[in-house]
Amino acid sequence: MSYYYQHPGAVGFERKMRAAIMEAAAALNASGADFAVYEDSRGNPQLWTRTANGGLQLRKGVLPSVGISDIFRNGHLYAFECGTAMVIVLYMATLEVIGENAFNTYFQDLFLWDWHYHSNLRLIATHHISEASPGDVVYFKNPDHAPDKVEWQGENAIMLEDGLYYGHGIGIAPAEVIIDSLNQERYPGSLTSAYLTNEALHPDFAYLQSLSLGREPSPVDPRHLESTIFSRIGTQSYIHHLKR
Repeated sequence: MSYYYQHPGAVGFERKMRAAIMEAAAALNASGADFAVYEDSRGNPQLWTRTANGGLQLRKGVLPSVGISDIFRNGHLYAFECGTAMVIVLYMATLEVIGENAFNTYFQDLFLWDWHYHSNLRLIATHHISEASPGDVVYFKNPDHAPDKVEWQGENAIMLEDGLYYGHGIGIAPAEVIIDSLNQERYPGSLTSAYLTNEALHPDFAYLQSLSLGREPSPVDPRHLESTIFSRIGTQSYIHHLKR
């Protein structure tokens, strides 16, 4: 398979981003931030306002870089579910690679809730897990989860190196451990195991590189779209477009 890179240095930029995503995953795992369902979510009240649906809205006047970095510095003040954790990891990696000035310019008015993410993150989906690389977000599905425990319907995770994954609430572990953890939350008598799905997500690295250079690309012209792929990670659904 061949890959086309639009900007000079794009390969190096993608490598930096993937390394930063894995570093941010390990840092969030070590931060002390807890897993919590939406009803029990929390954040540093000095920087974030908790909304009625359990989301965290960045307070007016707080720089996005400060709000995201605080989660890693004061993790004990935060609790959220695994979808939100994935977005936080991607934000932190983006901040580290493109720098504070670009991040604060292009990622204003942050809202953390489930798989809600800023439009400038521009996630790209694939349905071929064999093409996934360390730094991608993957999904472990638990089809027979206990009906009263919807939080165990699956686990969003960052693919790391050496066969390891980071899942918020489970930690850093091989796929088998994550699957075993999910299987313990099936309804009684179920013989259907949890499994790693074929879906994977990663940011649009070329677009983020453009932001880091202060060259925000124009929106994609729909007439130049070749196909549309539908992706479902966790509780949220997405439509992503592939260019010719």
